[in-house]
Order: sequence, then C-alpha cells, then structure tokens
Amino acid sequence: METEKERCAWCTKTENLRHYHDTEWGFPVHDDRKHFEFIVLDSFQAGLSWQTILNRRDGFRKAFADFDPVAVAKFSKEQMEQLMHNEGIIRNRLKIAGTVKNAIAFLKIQAEFGSFDAYIWQFTGHAVLDKKPQSMSDIPASSTESDAMSKALKNRGFTFVGTTICYAYMQAAGMVNDHVKDCWRRG
Repeated sequence: METEKERCAWCTKTENLRHYHDTEWGFPVHDDRKHFEFIVLDSFQAGLSWQTILNRRDGFRKAFADFDPVAVAKFSKEQMEQLMHNEGIIRNRLKIAGTVKNAIAFLKIQAEFGSFDAYIWQFTGHAVLDKKPQSMSDIPASSTESDAMSKALKNRGFTFVGTTICYAYMQAAGMVNDHVKDCWRRG
C-alpha cells in the first residue's frame, strides 16, 4: 500500500484541492486559453477561498465560453446581466464586467506580441522562478515580479489584477515554483 505523499499544506483539506495541486498548480503554462482561464479564476477568487472557485470551475467554464477570450470579449450587456443570475459562478457584477474587459485587453496583447504567453512570461525572464521555500511561511503573497505584472496589466486595461492576484496567477501558471521543500511535486 502506497503511503500518503507529502504535499504543500494548503491543499491537504479536500480531494479537489489535492487533485488541483497534483495535476495543475505550478505546471508551466504556455497555452493562451489556459492563461485566460487562470486570469478569470484568480480574479474571481479575490476575497474568497480557492476551494470556492474550484467548486464552481465547471460553472465558470460554461458561463465564460470555455474560457475563450474572443467569445468573452464579445459578451453583450444582456449576456453579462444573465450571468448575474447564474448560480454556477460567483455573481459579482464588477468581476463579470471585469472579465469581459480583461478579455478585450488580453486580445490586444495577443495581437501585439503574437501570444499572451510571449508577453506574460517576460515578467519572470521567460523562466520559472524558484525561491525554494522551506515551508508555507516562506511563500510571499506578492513579489517584485507580481508588482511589475500588476502595474503593466492595469496599464493595458486589465482589472482585478492586483499584485496578490498576479502572484497567485504566477503560482498557478507555473511561472513561480512555490512547492515547499518536502512536497512530492517539488522537483
């Protein structure tokens, strides 16, 4: 019988969190649609637990056109209003409108840089940052890189992209490796 693997402490409470940690969190992302998904989910997470967002992930996927930024950028005011009645997502008017605004800004970056991926990885020098945290207390809520990313994204028209949200996004998208020393995913 296999013994339980050591994991980062934040993911040990539920199977959903363990699965996300083991199969997605910290894997370097180079797919633009996945980048957009993480931006959407992280922006909705502001003020909430990640578990709350994961529980509604399928609802977000359906509500936001399978995280297709082209489709989301075209959402009408009527479509955004309908989302306010969608129990499968977090019904926050500002975050819904912000997602549409972010889709528009996302597409502008794609047009300018060829892909969002080419743009966003510049904030880590196109490499995974690895600060080798020994424990959860060594993991910051933000960094100089997330500060720069937040400022740049805001200047390009994004919303709900404060430095803490950007740092969480960087963790999710594998731009920073914050798996702790004893976590089996550390390597």
